[in-house]
Amino acid sequence: MKNIFEKIRKRILSSRYLSYWVVLAADLIVSVLSTLVTCLLVRQYMNVYLLAADILLICLLSLAFSFVAFSSFNTYRNIIRHSSLREVGYLGLSAGFKIVLMLATLFLFWKFVFREKIWAAAGIDFLISFAGLVVMRILMISAYDLALQRAGVRVRKNILIYGLGDVSASLEARLKSDKKFLVRGFCVYSDKVKRFRLAGLPVYFIRNEAEFDEVFHDRGIQGILFPNYKSVQDEKDRIIRFCEKRHIQVLIVPPVGEFSGEIGGIKTEVRPIEIEDLLEREEININLGEVRNELRGKTVLVTGAAGSIGSELCRQVATMGIQRLVLFDIAETPIHHIRLELEEKFPYLKLIPVIGDVRVPERVNKMFEQYTPHMVFHAAAYKHVPLMEENPCEAILVNVKGSINVAEASLRYRTEKMIMVSTDKAVNPTNIMGASKRLAEIYIQSLGMHISKGKVPGCTRYITTRFGNVLGSNGSVVPRFREQIEKGGPVTVTHPEITRYFMTIPEACRLVLEAAAMGGDSEIYVFDMGTPVKISELARRMIELAGYQPDTDIKIKYTGLRPGEKLYEEVLSDEENTLPTKHPKIRVAQARTYEFEAFNNAVEPLLKASRQVDIPAVVRLVRKLVPEYKAQNSWLEKV
Repeated sequence: MKNIFEKIRKRILSSRYLSYWVVLAADLIVSVLSTLVTCLLVRQYMNVYLLAADILLICLLSLAFSFVAFSSFNTYRNIIRHSSLREVGYLGLSAGFKIVLMLATLFLFWKFVFREKIWAAAGIDFLISFAGLVVMRILMISAYDLALQRAGVRVRKNILIYGLGDVSASLEARLKSDKKFLVRGFCVYSDKVKRFRLAGLPVYFIRNEAEFDEVFHDRGIQGILFPNYKSVQDEKDRIIRFCEKRHIQVLIVPPVGEFSGEIGGIKTEVRPIEIEDLLEREEININLGEVRNELRGKTVLVTGAAGSIGSELCRQVATMGIQRLVLFDIAETPIHHIRLELEEKFPYLKLIPVIGDVRVPERVNKMFEQYTPHMVFHAAAYKHVPLMEENPCEAILVNVKGSINVAEASLRYRTEKMIMVSTDKAVNPTNIMGASKRLAEIYIQSLGMHISKGKVPGCTRYITTRFGNVLGSNGSVVPRFREQIEKGGPVTVTHPEITRYFMTIPEACRLVLEAAAMGGDSEIYVFDMGTPVKISELARRMIELAGYQPDTDIKIKYTGLRPGEKLYEEVLSDEENTLPTKHPKIRVAQARTYEFEAFNNAVEPLLKASRQVDIPAVVRLVRKLVPEYKAQNSWLEKV
């Protein structure tokens, strides 16, 4: 018998929802039994003579009309553990509808000697049926919760949910059948201590670390779940700090992705909190309707589509109702992976992966000739500063010549807009990578102005977007720190005082899309990067989030500035100022402008020297074209 119960329990737990037919069968049994009890009460206490055959016939009518009533109101199709007062109301309507159908049938087709008492009998049947159905729902919910709790004692982690709002309460309901976490209550940081329960679970008010220890240690709580980013920001220096010290897991439910096509869904995806969630900035939102109107029905090309920024641009653009998406990159395996991912998520979107090199004008032109994109997002670039210091000619060929090839092809094949992804390292550059991106900016902006002045025929509008470091991009500091922490350290930081601006990859791509939809021509859009972050503090926080003590469990080692590296980055140079746009996080840089023909003529010797790998000539020509470029902490200073 015990084995049978265990099999039934496992069967229930293995399914997300109780079978509709089980619920319907239970409701029918309750309804028919209610009618049977009513008949027995009528015969016993109202002195009404009913034969066994009469009772059997009435019960059969009750069975038939109960099925009709439950089917009419779909009472058995509701998810039992998520039942609300509305479902209770439907149960009452179903019980009443059954009674109405039975009364109509009995009055029309059966001669009763107790017609004067039938109304009382109908009322009794309704009350018993309604009460029985509600009790059955309560028993089902209790049995389901009990089975989950018994399973949770062995395999699920005890957690508290932060907050007392509707989101926190609904989150508890959605996690009842979760196989990893068992919600034991709610908590909130507050000076006002009250005693009450939410969704049947206790609420804990925490005022200090001692009370935190009392709640979490004494009750065996192993984690805390935050319902949104705002609650994380509110508690990042308080409750989250308490958790980090005690190795208590901190979890978050990220919002349903704006670009995933699942807006309004009920999917609950709980994950551990990450350093990206603790950014000291408000979440960036964009005008999705405006972006969709700009891209709907068009062919979009993304260069560097296999990279961190390029791949995220592809994911977000794919949700905008475009006609087809061209993915251009030289990296074979990564482009294969992003193609498989997009094909799975967007099966109806026409995807065109193209292997090629932006340095080869013939390949770029052939691609434009074949697919004639309406919109181009140019994200192909070399970005690693120390590596480009060692290979300056390649930095020029990819970042400058590659951008020129894409810009000229956009003009030749009448692309509507080309949006180039640039970097804050292009401002007062101290490394060849930043200088190469500044050269690309100058070329793109001067070409756009040349077209707008009517000096060359064309309709393409050129836009440059400039922002700082993106968290989690390939080869960036955050993935590097994670690898070092997993290996037990040390975590290497170049300098104790080095700071950087950070933005998440989705945030950066949202702003790129917003800039593309804003219009404009020959403009450099600068993104509000928030407050700069000290890298040493970033390392310490990541170590704490991983459950270790900085400088005790995992050491932080300072290695010295790398070639071409600054202590801090700038978003705007000293000679620039900005103008506001309609988006509060985007401004227009008032950068120094160049005459296109003069710059185009001057850049040719630079490209020739790069092809010849003449590093001294390359450095001299870069200094001539970008006077603010000054090599720092690099062997190129001698050159």
